[in-house]
Amino acid sequence: MAYSLSDIPDLSGRVAVVTGANGGLGLETVKALAGAGAQVVMAARNPQKTTAAEAEIRALHPSASLEIVPLDLSSLASVRSAAQSILTKHDHIDILVNNAGVMAPPESQTADGFEMQFGVNHLGHWVFTAELLPALLRAAAARVVTVTSTAHHMGFAVDPSNPHMKGNYGPWKAYGQSKLANFHFAIGLQRVFDVAGVNVSSLVAHPGLSDTELQATSVSATDGGASQRFFHVLAGKTGMTPAQGAMPQIRAATDPNAKGGEFYAPRFVNNGAPVRRPILRRIDLASGIRTLWEVSVAETGTEIDVEAAAGR
Repeated sequence: MAYSLSDIPDLSGRVAVVTGANGGLGLETVKALAGAGAQVVMAARNPQKTTAAEAEIRALHPSASLEIVPLDLSSLASVRSAAQSILTKHDHIDILVNNAGVMAPPESQTADGFEMQFGVNHLGHWVFTAELLPALLRAAAARVVTVTSTAHHMGFAVDPSNPHMKGNYGPWKAYGQSKLANFHFAIGLQRVFDVAGVNVSSLVAHPGLSDTELQATSVSATDGGASQRFFHVLAGKTGMTPAQGAMPQIRAATDPNAKGGEFYAPRFVNNGAPVRRPILRRIDLASGIRTLWEVSVAETGTEIDVEAAAGR
């Protein structure tokens, strides 16, 4: 059955946090959650752009409950500061959408020396989620939705001996690794929640081919390399709108029937209505998750510790 904005239940009293909330899929996700009554924390990097996005949302939903928190996922100091700011104001968090990301830039490093895509797309969200765990655990039935991409199919599991691809960098290779990391993170996180026996769910979603700012930014950042130009043109001609592309993550975050460990994506791989898709690549799934956990803890110094977050 198709899932649309009209199917979102009343979210009054719920607190949602969305990263990359000031454009593209993130902005559309905030519109949907705020429109259904949730109090939404817009966690994003560019303050001017975020303020403009807030105005756009309020034009659609004048009574929207919105809050802006600066978040730069390329700096763990910023990530931890943003998380603490949110925890200070909110006793519980019902929905966390790990949406923000970068795609195929030239080789560069985060403030902490991580390869930019692995650092922003995965490690920043790893720490952000870990820091917000206490509030997620205090919600009645929280959900963490992590956004991956069809590129996770071409990605290789992170190499613990060279997680930042030094001397072996390729923009799309690194993007695929980071998106597979998102996939492994979401599935692995559900396994952690299951073992701990807590009422928090982790789901994964991908938007298919969507005509968002991410495509244009990728082309601009790389001076329009051939592959970037190809996907930018393809997205413009055949891609879904940001509103359509955001529906898988919106469904994962709001569908009362969605369950932890599930994967939501367009019906026809890159286009179509948001539907539950099977979990593929199961042969190396367990080892990929285990390696990602080891690398993430080693690189960030932060563990996903449910017992400690629950105060047990």
